[in-house]
Amino acid sequence: MATQSEHPDFLQLLKVFARIGCLSFGGPAGQIALMHRELLEERRWLDESQYLHALNFCHLLPGPEAQQLATWIGWRLHGVKGGLAAGLLFVFPGALVILVLSILYGYAANLTWFAALFIGIKAAVLSIVLQALIRIGGRALDTRFKQFMAVTAFVALFFFNLPFPVVVLGAGAIGMFVALRHPHWLALKQSFAAPMKVARPWLISLRAMLVWGVIWVAPLVVIAATLGRDHVLWDIGSFFSQLALVTFGGAYAVLAYMAQEAVNGFGWLSTREMADGLGLAETTPGPLIMVTQFVGYLAAFRAPEPFTPLVAGIIGAGVTTWVTFAPCFLWIFTLAPWIDRMEDARWLKGGLATLTAAIVGVIANLTMWFALHVLFSRVTEWQYGPMRLYVPEAASFSWEAAGLVAFTAFLIFRLKWNVLAVLLVAAIGGLALTLI
Repeated sequence: MATQSEHPDFLQLLKVFARIGCLSFGGPAGQIALMHRELLEERRWLDESQYLHALNFCHLLPGPEAQQLATWIGWRLHGVKGGLAAGLLFVFPGALVILVLSILYGYAANLTWFAALFIGIKAAVLSIVLQALIRIGGRALDTRFKQFMAVTAFVALFFFNLPFPVVVLGAGAIGMFVALRHPHWLALKQSFAAPMKVARPWLISLRAMLVWGVIWVAPLVVIAATLGRDHVLWDIGSFFSQLALVTFGGAYAVLAYMAQEAVNGFGWLSTREMADGLGLAETTPGPLIMVTQFVGYLAAFRAPEPFTPLVAGIIGAGVTTWVTFAPCFLWIFTLAPWIDRMEDARWLKGGLATLTAAIVGVIANLTMWFALHVLFSRVTEWQYGPMRLYVPEAASFSWEAAGLVAFTAFLIFRLKWNVLAVLLVAAIGGLALTLI
């Protein structure tokens, strides 16, 4: 491993990443900033070029980039055991908290006061997603071609209901081609980082791919052998395994696709409950993609046989978390030896740039979807040939929700409040409006 200004021992690494795992609120931007402060500014375990170099590479991979960055840093400092420790500690505190919240939600979701809290939380979530859209769009859409790709992705998803994987992977493929023919359309920049040499990279990558491939599918093998492929746990494991392959651009990008499949495809939960789950995930440390655990818990909780609802829910949450994050370790441990070599590949940079632009359109689709279902209690889906339209019922418009959305947007955009404070105030506001 490379020599750093201060190379930590393994116990130091455990302590620091346990701290990061407990404090990593605020989504990927906040988590990446937290790691930068803890690992670079305060401890000098890496230098700036190494950190940014790895972060750019993690954006190429499906899955939560902040957790993958943490795993890579652990690998760089202490090999595979360091990567495992850093990656697991980054996820575990948030996973534990959201499991507890999911259990409480499963038993209390029908209580009036509990539902009232989530009126405000959903309004805050809409403002938070809108903030993510503006931030990512402002950073990613710096050329006309990227703006065109963002609009195209939004239209494809919102109006034509094209499959999410087709849209994001298609955008990436287009970007690879454009990078070779018209790189100025993408405003690609050259990297000057010195490459890191790793002995026998092919052997390391092959071994990691085989080991983590087996780890990834192990729960599905057990479920198929004991419960069969008709059980809800098989559906949970197979769906979230597929989702792990296409979660480019972070949790906001994939939420609309996941929500539509979980709500309309499998019927595991309602649109309202999906928005509630995102609100819970916003209040916990760790990757926002942990909202998948909430979905997996409720899906198994409501079809528990042969288990009790609580046991089934916990197993469903565990399977979901396993197949969501095992691929992250697979990607990092397989590709870590090649990070420096792949960084300057123009076609990969082009694919990432265009995919990121398309993600803006994906998040715009999520924003519209949430807005309709937060502000209106009844939304009809109409189909006109290949075109799909959402038509809200005007009489079902919620002035209370609209007021809370405006208030939370003011707190976020004007007063610059943090996410946890906004969610707390919004929850109290929802409770107060319901009881008045």
